[in-house]
Amino acid sequence: MAGKSLPASLSPDDLALFQQAVSGVLPIADTGRIAPVVKAVAPIPKSLFNDERPMLVDNLSDHIPWGAEVALGEELKFRRSGVRHDTWHKLRRGHWVLQGELDLHGMVTDEARLAVAGFVAHCCKLDKRCVRIIHGKGLSSKNNTPVLRNHIKSWLMQKDEVLAFCQARQVDGGSGAVVVLLKSIK
Repeated sequence: MAGKSLPASLSPDDLALFQQAVSGVLPIADTGRIAPVVKAVAPIPKSLFNDERPMLVDNLSDHIPWGAEVALGEELKFRRSGVRHDTWHKLRRGHWVLQGELDLHGMVTDEARLAVAGFVAHCCKLDKRCVRIIHGKGLSSKNNTPVLRNHIKSWLMQKDEVLAFCQARQVDGGSGAVVVLLKSIK
C-alpha cells in the first residue's frame, strides 16, 4: 500500500484492522487454467409465444383426409419429398439424440393441438432438430383406442417445419410416440 493514497472512506485504523485480519492469507497459486467462456443464449421473449398462441390454435386443422387414418397395427410414418433415404433410415433407427419431448397424456384434442403447434414452433426457435412427441397408446381411453394417434399424423404433416416423422423405437415409446425431424433454421 506504500505510495498509494487511501480511499476517502477508509481510515488508517480501518486499514490496520484489515491488514491484521488478512495477515495470514496466502495468494492462490496460478494453475494456468483459463475460465471457460459461457456463450449467452439468445433470449426468446415470452410475450412472443403469447402473441402467437391464437395463430397456433387456428394453424392446425383437425380434419383428417379420407384414407389418412392409421389402422391400429400400422406404423406412423411420414417423409417429406426431398428428405434423403439415408436420413429417413437414421431417424427410424434412433441415430440422433432426442433434443426435446412433449407428453400429451391426459390432454383432450384441443389441448393437444395447441401443445403440438407450440412445441414445434418452440423447438424450431431453439434449433432443436430431433424431438419426440408422446401421444399414448390409448390404454386409458374409451374402447382402448388411441384418440390422438391419427390427429398427430395429420397435424405434423401440416407443419412445414416437419421434415419427417416415424414411430419411436420400442425403447423410446414404441407405438405410443413419434420421433420428429425438424428443419434447421440456420
